[in-house]
Amino acid sequence: MNENRPYHRGLYRLPLSYPVMYCVAATVGEGTISNLSAVGCSLETDEPLFENQQVALRLLLPDHSESLPIAAAEVKWVNGTHAGIEFVQVDREANLRWHSFVWDKMIERIQFLQQQRSGSS
Repeated sequence: MNENRPYHRGLYRLPLSYPVMYCVAATVGEGTISNLSAVGCSLETDEPLFENQQVALRLLLPDHSESLPIAAAEVKWVNGTHAGIEFVQVDREANLRWHSFVWDKMIERIQFLQQQRSGSS
């Protein structure tokens, strides 16, 4: 039995926003990533993408002056110029940097939420 299931994200996503450069075939564009997780993000682009399309990304994160390369990613869903991206191929150094960045931001988010709860009690 082959059932079509809607895309479902399995990991918590961080509500952050950072600039990105993306490449599809020979086209390079700029956008903004948000809703970061260890394996993907949301991407707002200047031109619409298509489901199952392969893209390469260069994330401009505040932790380093150089961009973080994502060699291959796949578009999982599209809504206008907004797309859900799953990282497919990330070199080891970039992967370690990405996971460290996401982990640090998750800890900051948890601490912030705890402070908010403590202040409202």
